[in-house]
Amino acid sequence: MKKIKTKFKDLFLIKGQTHFDNRGFFRELVYQKLVPKKIVFTVISKSKKNILRGLHFQTIKPQGKYLSVLKGRIFDVAVDLRKNSKTYLKYFSCELSDKNNISIYIPPGFAHGFYCYENENIVLYGSTNYRHKKSEKGIIWNDKKLKIKWPVKKPKLSKKDKSNLTLREYLSNHAK
Repeated sequence: MKKIKTKFKDLFLIKGQTHFDNRGFFRELVYQKLVPKKIVFTVISKSKKNILRGLHFQTIKPQGKYLSVLKGRIFDVAVDLRKNSKTYLKYFSCELSDKNNISIYIPPGFAHGFYCYENENIVLYGSTNYRHKKSEKGIIWNDKKLKIKWPVKKPKLSKKDKSNLTLREYLSNHAK
């Protein structure tokens, strides 16, 4: 496995290895010593084509996330909400798929979301903290101040994601 640094402190990609033979394949996903924090909570999401999830985060007990696509292809986005960071309010994006075998580690303090390209997209998340439902927040995916270059104009959103905060609302009400 190969760790690929980004300009965002503690956010990195991991290029895994896949071993093929006549039976199929064996794919390496997580090598704990590459991840700076222990993964304590693992979930899977399944999404259809044109679904956009996010931008999600927790204000209490923030989660670092290790993501890998088991099936399909996604456009993944992480927005830095760490006030003392050089990349504060900037975003990182990349494509993750079952074909490119690239995973991402997003440290605590980021909002996260992704857009699904394929008919079926299965994403594995390993988190460094448990879900804390009372502190779950979201920033609207297409907030103009973030200037995220999403590959879609009209994605399908959950009712919850449609009512996410603007960046301005989040900063004035929650980021003090």
